Amino acid sequence: MIRWMIVIFLALLLISWATPLLRKLGLGRLPGDLHFRAFGREWFLPFASTVLLSFVATLIGYLV
Repeated sequence: MIRWMIVIFLALLLISWATPLLRKLGLGRLPGDLHFRAFGREWFLPFASTVLLSFVATLIGYLV
């Protein structure tokens, strides 16, 4: 169980590091990404970006 916690921590660390780079590449602004304000907070649901990144990760995993 501790191994999964370390993997999740490293994944979150990698994602937080890569977020500005991915925004410069245009991810997060695709047509299926939702950005709205509710309950006094801003909410961001990156549906299209998630599907695109999953497809790229699957393609890389298939080729490797």
